[in-house]
Amino acid sequence: MTDTELLYVLALQHIPKIGDISAKKLIEHCGSAESVLKEKRSNLLSINGIGINTIKKLTNKAHLKAAEQELQFIHDNQIKCLYFRDDDYPARLKHCIDGPILLFQAGNVRLKDDPIISIVGTRNITKQGVMFCERLVEELAPFNPIIVSGFAYGTDISAHKFAIKNKLQTIGCLAHGLNQIYPKVHKKYMVDVEKHGGFLTDFWSSDTFDRNNFLKRNRVIAGVSEATIVIESAEKGGSLVTADIANSYNRDVFAVPGRVTDNQSIGCNNLIKTQQAHLLSNPLDIPYMLNWQVGSEKQPTIQKELFIALTTEEKLITEAMKNGAPQLLDVIALESQLPIYKVASLLLQMELKGIVRPLPGKMFELV
Repeated sequence: MTDTELLYVLALQHIPKIGDISAKKLIEHCGSAESVLKEKRSNLLSINGIGINTIKKLTNKAHLKAAEQELQFIHDNQIKCLYFRDDDYPARLKHCIDGPILLFQAGNVRLKDDPIISIVGTRNITKQGVMFCERLVEELAPFNPIIVSGFAYGTDISAHKFAIKNKLQTIGCLAHGLNQIYPKVHKKYMVDVEKHGGFLTDFWSSDTFDRNNFLKRNRVIAGVSEATIVIESAEKGGSLVTADIANSYNRDVFAVPGRVTDNQSIGCNNLIKTQQAHLLSNPLDIPYMLNWQVGSEKQPTIQKELFIALTTEEKLITEAMKNGAPQLLDVIALESQLPIYKVASLLLQMELKGIVRPLPGKMFELV
């Protein structure tokens, strides 16, 4: 993207009341952000959902002036810009209707090839939550996932730290511009995060810090990932919003269950109870459900046993798959009359025994 193109994209992004959905609609109709700002009013009025009040805002020269200042900040700080039409824009976020038209990147973020998951949860994470987060990242490390979170207190920073500890790439999605950091106490982690990944945001350097920004930030956390994992959450919290957004994007959501008497487990238990999340009790449920493959020497050995003794529940699953054709996880659960979370766990054990194999799209077949 040339500086001229970037300037007009910035100007369009700066216009209040024109969100990412409307901005994309305008760009698709006119061909580019520059064309949008130079298009005749009569032509813009023909676009469905674009009214005269929106068009009036496009002619304000103050937006171009603000864009020039932000462009200078981008150059001075060597910030990489990711435009939603370009190849280097996060692939999964391209499929999100409200994904940012422009993202700002700092560090060594590489979003190609590797699986990407988001780990979120309460800022007041318990000792048990920290332990599960550590175990989760450690056991997923052989699959080389990119760990995404929000760089906030509690669960977020724990996920980043454990990713770095296991030499995994990690990405912090920020609710502010790249000229500041929140919370300030986490400034000490910035160098390590940038060395092992980096930061993403769609906020400008001129954007003032606002707690409402966290809700907007959460769509990036959910959007760049193939799955969102909620470690702990009270009855209400930002991580539940992230889970809700992930569900709206048709992404997998996992939640770690807890005791019904624990305040920080209420949110996760409710997600599972209302079938908005898969129950996550074993870290290896993640690669199993998402059908990840391990490369190189770290790949676990899966060997079919001779004279395998099946449990009663495993027999129900094999009976449900007896026609030999690949079956959807949901169909297997329906035919075997077992809960989906139970079937997912059993299928993992049966895969390790060499009885079944996973296929793309949550499909499975007998070996």
